[in-house]
Amino acid sequence: MSSNASSPGTALITGATAGIGHSFAVQLARRGHDLVLVARDKARLEAVAGELRSTYGVAVEVLPADLVDRAELATVEARLADRDRPVDVLVNNAGFGLKKRFRDNTVEEENAMLDVLVTAVLRLSHAALGAMSERRRGGIINVSSVAAFLPRGSYSAAKAWVNSFSEWAHNEYRDEGITVTALCPGFTKTEFHQRMDVSRGSAPDFMWLDADELVEAALDDHAKGRAYSIPSAQYKVIATAARLVPNRLLQRFQTLGRK
Repeated sequence: MSSNASSPGTALITGATAGIGHSFAVQLARRGHDLVLVARDKARLEAVAGELRSTYGVAVEVLPADLVDRAELATVEARLADRDRPVDVLVNNAGFGLKKRFRDNTVEEENAMLDVLVTAVLRLSHAALGAMSERRRGGIINVSSVAAFLPRGSYSAAKAWVNSFSEWAHNEYRDEGITVTALCPGFTKTEFHQRMDVSRGSAPDFMWLDADELVEAALDDHAKGRAYSIPSAQYKVIATAARLVPNRLLQRFQTLGRK
């Protein structure tokens, strides 16, 4: 990685080649961070890395890994735990979504989703926190979802775990100079829904967010030491209302965003 003393440090981003993860990579590079980019597609990783190096003059390392594979996940853990090449910011962004209802997915598909959304977040955060605590500085941004506040199956349950874990870690480690922030976006204009074969018309236009804008807001919230970042007024309202409305009423909206 770069030895530039003026660098604000190195950021490791999972799911870094598209959507929210790619926007994190661009915006952190623009702010001068060296990068470690993690995703499954090595060719796409190399292409993104090349663009970021040439545009922003930062050092970019690629680390191909499928986070469902425990051995490949371990390579990312080892990179985060490397004291000789410290990672100052971890962005747990890798996504996984299933369009069908719980019982219509195979248990293997459901378990793979939990591997990415829960197990990887836990293990990568554990590896990062050990090294960050020794240096008494660092930050973790866990990309969660407004779905965490709603009864929307196992995906919501996984994101609720991310929220709970992130809030606890934020309070547990902030006195050690570490900020942990849960980013809770709603529907976002990325490849995520396209890969799930979910159309843009599955939710009203006003509910679709711009990835660059929400990442900018998330980085600002993280810099201010906030435990949560909920971009846009409409999703702040939804998150607040979800705490007040009975689950039996919220479940009427389970099909929103699945068509």
